[in-house]
Parts: sequence; C-alpha cells; structure tokens
Amino acid sequence: MPFINAKFSTTVTPDKEYELKAALGEAITLLGKSERYLMVEIEDNRRLYFGGENDKPIAFFDVSLLHSAPRAAYEKLTERLCGIAEEYMGIDGDHVYVKFEETENWGYNSFMF
Repeated sequence: MPFINAKFSTTVTPDKEYELKAALGEAITLLGKSERYLMVEIEDNRRLYFGGENDKPIAFFDVSLLHSAPRAAYEKLTERLCGIAEEYMGIDGDHVYVKFEETENWGYNSFMF
C-alpha cells in the first residue's frame, strides 16, 4: 500500500507527468512493493526553498507505506528517486529530499490491511 507524493518547484507537462508516474511505479519495486496498489500524487510549481534559496529546481518525495522495508531498500529507492528527478525534471540530487513514513494501519476499499 505505498503512496508517493512528488513535489516539484518547476512545471510538469502532461507528457512528463505520465513518464514520472511510470518511473515511480517501477521504482517502488525496490521496496518490495507493486505498482498495483501504488497511489501517486504529482504536484508542480510548488514554492520550495532549499538552504534558504529557490534559484535552482527542487524536488521533494514523500513516500508512505504499509509496514516497513529494510534500510538498504530505502537507500536504493532514494538513489532512484534522485535519478528520476534528474532524468525527467533536470533536478540535481543535491536539491532533492526523500522522506519515508511507515504505518501499521492502512485502509482500502472499506477494510483494513
């Protein structure tokens, strides 16, 4: 039951949004999760500041998932998300944050997993 909220300080075109969605769907497998239940939110033109500045493109990925994953998997996904930001949005990894949030309670379709 993963959810990825991707925020970008730049504009995401419809074509780029589709490419990002597909790349995130592939990337979530690094946590042993499937795209089948992945929910993605892509927000563009966000007012993001890094180090008190917003003169370069910035990205923030907020990843929520049911239960947990090994730290090594989080490291691999962090590397991949930074790569996605660079490849699709031209954002350097030193302007990307990734946050992980684990939960034991997740509801879907009127029941709890």
